[in-house]
Amino acid sequence: MNTMTTLLLAGAMTTLQTASQTDLQTMSARFAPVELRADVSKLSPGDRAALAKLVEAARIVDVLQLRQRWAQNEALWAALQKDTSPLGKARSAYFWLNKGPWSVLDDNKAFLPAIAGIEIPAEKPGGGNFYPGDATKEELDAWMKGLPDAERTQAQWFFTVIRRDAARKFTIVPYSQEYQADLEKLAALTKEAAALTSNASLRHFLELRAAAFLSNDYFDSDVAWMDLDSPVDVTLGPYETYNDDWFGYKAAFEAYVSVRDDKETDKVRFFSSHMQELEDSLPIAAEYRNKKVGAAAPMVVVNQVFSAGDGNMGIATAAYNLPNDERVVNQKGSKRIMLKNIQELKFKTTLTPISKIVLRPADQKNLDFDAFFSHILAHEITHGLGPHAIRVGGKDTTPRQELKDTYSTMEEAKADVTGLHALAVLMDRGLLPNAEADRHKLYTTFLASSFRTLHFGLTDSHARGMAMQFNFLWDKGGFVANSDGTFSVDFAKIRQAVSDLDHELLMIEATGDYAGAKKMMAELVVVRPEVQKALDKLAASVPNDIRPVFVTANEIAGRPAPAAR
Repeated sequence: MNTMTTLLLAGAMTTLQTASQTDLQTMSARFAPVELRADVSKLSPGDRAALAKLVEAARIVDVLQLRQRWAQNEALWAALQKDTSPLGKARSAYFWLNKGPWSVLDDNKAFLPAIAGIEIPAEKPGGGNFYPGDATKEELDAWMKGLPDAERTQAQWFFTVIRRDAARKFTIVPYSQEYQADLEKLAALTKEAAALTSNASLRHFLELRAAAFLSNDYFDSDVAWMDLDSPVDVTLGPYETYNDDWFGYKAAFEAYVSVRDDKETDKVRFFSSHMQELEDSLPIAAEYRNKKVGAAAPMVVVNQVFSAGDGNMGIATAAYNLPNDERVVNQKGSKRIMLKNIQELKFKTTLTPISKIVLRPADQKNLDFDAFFSHILAHEITHGLGPHAIRVGGKDTTPRQELKDTYSTMEEAKADVTGLHALAVLMDRGLLPNAEADRHKLYTTFLASSFRTLHFGLTDSHARGMAMQFNFLWDKGGFVANSDGTFSVDFAKIRQAVSDLDHELLMIEATGDYAGAKKMMAELVVVRPEVQKALDKLAASVPNDIRPVFVTANEIAGRPAPAAR
């Protein structure tokens, strides 16, 4: 259980659902309010107008994602906003931060009692609102397995929900039908933004994305998004599948509206010319490696202006790698977006104070923003490396389909550790400067950053993946627990430990080894006592994450800058 929950339960509360105003404010304080700003002064008048329109469109995404997380979410949110008492305001603020009545940092336990006659499950439903509320995971899995191939593909597709028909049988409903009214509004605003921009590639993408909202076919617009070359950078639509805890099939709506940082983007472009080299260096047999990787897949550094839906829930995203559609990945690769201003705020607000608790004083000098930034970049790059199209039992499939509910955790861990491997390879080959000093900075910063991730609790796929990595590397001697409660890196052992872990994770994906993934998670997704002691210290003094206040977005929209919710 998360430390904050333990502290609250030790007090006046018996469960999170009895949380008082003070309790909720304490829980909210784990997210430090920060002002999010981006320089939009160099945008053309048309691009600035388009940016404002895209922020307006992104606000619709918040509504869509609320509905996807739970069928009663919208009604509950409406009821909460009617309660203007101090307790009501505290409840509303924490609900919005979590985009629902379950606390992300507290194992997704409910923090609200029944409100306005709406009963709230004690834990977040695993299927969200992607499947019928009265269906079981086992029932749905058996139904999908019994479908003809084409129908099974649609049932498991990113952009469909499963409902019951008049005869109470399961039926497949496309997003364009399920969310028709909101998607029509979203399409209209996206078209308006397309008409305003002076950038041809942005206009092309937005026109195709507007059409996709209505047709439910996102392929062409995803391809256009891969080719986007614009000062205004936007990600808008259904993408990540983390909200589908049952199968990891269904995509949640999210939005990121940003401006490109040309200077920083130029610095990282060289990675694209080494994609095949990095693929060929993976610690698995050649038969499991991709013979042709999309080396020209774009990597873009941006400064975020606004985020919404799955892009603004709980832990603030520092980078992302999209699209997830394997058809696009196989044809075009995937795009890596680095949110530099978010990363800088996280480093300053959370990682720097964490390092003073979990690292020895002599090691704290190796904490480095460039190492932090580089590993996040490498993490996103290596989502696109390794197995994506595999054969299991004589049939063509994907790791996502075979690993099901374990996939998100395994893939996040794979990207982390393969990122470490890739950076070490680039250092070995003289492609990164100051290799020896940077190795110490890389591994030490990763060690400190692992506590930043574990500080979230083990609810999130990233945190579960980090627990798995941390314990494996510790067992192999790469990480060391010191007698004073701090941790350090054994530089003689860390490189081999990383390679061993990378091999294990890549092979589980290459062979679609669901049983192996379950076994690995059962053994390693735990918080051991020594780590818990350190996390207890962090809980008392360090925020878990940041809570952006969208200053620039509100200025563009002509809104007063709100206080943090």
